[in-house]
Amino acid sequence: MKMCNGSSLVASLPLLLLLLSFIMPSFFDTAVGQIGVCYGRNGNNLRPASEVVALYQRRNIRRMRLYEPNTEALNALRGSNIDLLLGVPNRDLGYVASSQAAADTWVRNNVRNYNGVRFRYISVGNEVHPSDPNARFVLPAMQNIERAVSGLGIKVSTAIDTIGTSGFPPSSGTFTPEFRNFIAPVISFLASKQSPLLVNLYPYFSYTGNTRDIRLDYTLFTAPSTVVTDGQNQYRNLFHAMLDTVYASLEKAGGGSVEIVVSESGWPTAGGGAATSVENARTYVNNLIQTVKSGSPRRPGKAIETYIFALYDENLKQGPEIEKFWGLFLPNLQSKYDVNFN
Repeated sequence: MKMCNGSSLVASLPLLLLLLSFIMPSFFDTAVGQIGVCYGRNGNNLRPASEVVALYQRRNIRRMRLYEPNTEALNALRGSNIDLLLGVPNRDLGYVASSQAAADTWVRNNVRNYNGVRFRYISVGNEVHPSDPNARFVLPAMQNIERAVSGLGIKVSTAIDTIGTSGFPPSSGTFTPEFRNFIAPVISFLASKQSPLLVNLYPYFSYTGNTRDIRLDYTLFTAPSTVVTDGQNQYRNLFHAMLDTVYASLEKAGGGSVEIVVSESGWPTAGGGAATSVENARTYVNNLIQTVKSGSPRRPGKAIETYIFALYDENLKQGPEIEKFWGLFLPNLQSKYDVNFN
């Protein structure tokens, strides 16, 4: 490296500042800014959205997932500099898919009317399975929404779970035949638009579904050494293994260029399921935040954008009792356990 004298250093300062203006946002985007928190609202004891947004800012949570448009929440996000992943709920898929005018109306009412909100993604549907009557609407709804947000810099995608993937070790991952027929055209759309696939990824459920073969420390990121060797890739945690299984499935379906955003991941603190505890949730979430900074064995070196489920416990959530206890915070916004978002 050639050293410069004092005068040349001063002369170079404008150039250095210009370079830093590009480097610094990139640095933050791949580190702290990659972590978001899902803002579910299925409760009758919740604090106002303005207090929620203030909590995100206070705790340095730079991204939010909102499952459907909500006027109070969207107004609270104006000028907040929080990036938003907004959902088109499954019940609206048929309407949005029905015509371009319908999609334009949806976007006008829920996106264009909210100046000052930083819309990052729109998720067209959440965990729609091939057997779901709404499945036939997903792709046309995505196409209509994509045209409706043209020029706004918003990426359009859909959120899937991992039920449609199978295979072990991760490099053997593939979409099941039924799911492949549903997802293949979606993957082609995402690749053509350079948009990511949103994946709800839960090592907790994989562990509880097979406690005989899956170790708890492997699930909580605390395994002391490699648990699974897959060619040149070594896995010490189930999160990476599950993520790379989806990546392998994408590659086999022609989606090798498509990146994954983990749109949900978390751990329950109560509700009767195996290994539910505040301590396990604390361990999982804090280790998850550190783990996603450096990518996965199959896609190393780039932080994995990840949204933690969920902001707080939701007492009106449908389904098993365990569904109500995934919160990082209590409904009054007091911390349930310590989380380091930095």
